[in-house]
Amino acid sequence: MTAIVRMRPNESVLARAADNDFCSPISCNDCGIYGLCKEVNGPDVDLRLPETIVRNRRLFERGELLYRTDEPVRTIYAVRSGSVKTYVLTKNGRMQITGFHIAGELLGLGAIAAHYFTTEAMALETTMVCEVPIEVLEVYSKEIPTIRQQMLKILSREILDNQELMLLLGKKSADERLATLLLSLSQRFRRRNYSPTEFNLSMSRSDIGNYLGIAEETVCRVFTRFQSEGLLATKQRQVQLLDLDRLNNIARG
Repeated sequence: MTAIVRMRPNESVLARAADNDFCSPISCNDCGIYGLCKEVNGPDVDLRLPETIVRNRRLFERGELLYRTDEPVRTIYAVRSGSVKTYVLTKNGRMQITGFHIAGELLGLGAIAAHYFTTEAMALETTMVCEVPIEVLEVYSKEIPTIRQQMLKILSREILDNQELMLLLGKKSADERLATLLLSLSQRFRRRNYSPTEFNLSMSRSDIGNYLGIAEETVCRVFTRFQSEGLLATKQRQVQLLDLDRLNNIARG
């Protein structure tokens, strides 16, 4: 049997995180790998302790890469605080953003089958992640059958998110795309016990346009119109959703 080595979170990293002005770390109960940690340790474990499948915590500054395309997959990441964008680069160097990931969400699962990362991941702000080595996950999957069930649930959520993205890019107008993105973020923040109506848009308008398949100028124009119609309010990168019902109606077309 493969030996499982316990590693403590990097204390200097956690100290640096405490000195940075960024969103407080998410509760372990609201994290995407909570089910995995709980199955490993039992329902009464204190997940603040290092006796979980998490082997390290790392802090990334804005603009730093978590991983690059074609790097071998040795670990998956759970975003503990901050946010990350994933993207692919075309042969001529153009970027296509494939996702925005907030606290509590996972990175790298889709690369396990290929054994290497097929996207790059960049921190959009000061971001802390928990690392789960693939070899540790494989060992626990063999020892604890319910780990596989938890993995299936996580992968199923990723498939649903990808289906929503395909619909978003394929059939919707610019207004519908932006409303859908805002509501998606709202639901994801709610799922993690953050405010669903007031949150930070850490991505730029250019990144939003790239992700939604519309021009940056169009993103700015739709934001301005939504604000003038009383659907939302913005201050720098903070957004407050004022009328979820109307945004839902727009998103549905």
